[in-house]
Amino acid sequence: MAPTLSFVPATPTDIPELEHLVNQAYRGDASRQGWTTEADLLDGTRIDAAELRQLLATPGATILTARDATGVLIACAYLQIQMPRLYLGMLSVQPTLQAQGVGRQLLQAAEQHARQHGCHQVKITVISDRTELLAWYERHGYRRTGATEHFPTDTRFGVPRKPLILLVLEKQLA
Repeated sequence: MAPTLSFVPATPTDIPELEHLVNQAYRGDASRQGWTTEADLLDGTRIDAAELRQLLATPGATILTARDATGVLIACAYLQIQMPRLYLGMLSVQPTLQAQGVGRQLLQAAEQHARQHGCHQVKITVISDRTELLAWYERHGYRRTGATEHFPTDTRFGVPRKPLILLVLEKQLA
């Protein structure tokens, strides 16, 4: 059964918690405790405090946090209004809580955020090698557009172990 969560936008005071959560969810041995990880595809950290500060300062952007009943940060996602769509990235769930409905609840909260801001579509990008994650998004109504984007060549998102391509997926909101 999925835990009861509260969803609130992050503030700069949340940066240390966010940095820990996102890096734990995506990289290293801790990420292997969940069902989805990038540890075999990329080395290094996923994000640092400076990048989080920059994301929080981006116009039209928020990092939506999910906290459990005790106030512990267990998930987050980056949301940026890019009318008429919302860009969703960095969806992160504490690895030990994955496969318990937390990601689904966060995705629903992100889609509600999009609707509240007049967006009719949500766009995401997923590394093409992450077949299990692509399948998860497709089960939640996201469709591959056929478009691709190059994985960033700078090292701020980590160091790829091989060339990576991002697939663009979109979901139309009712």
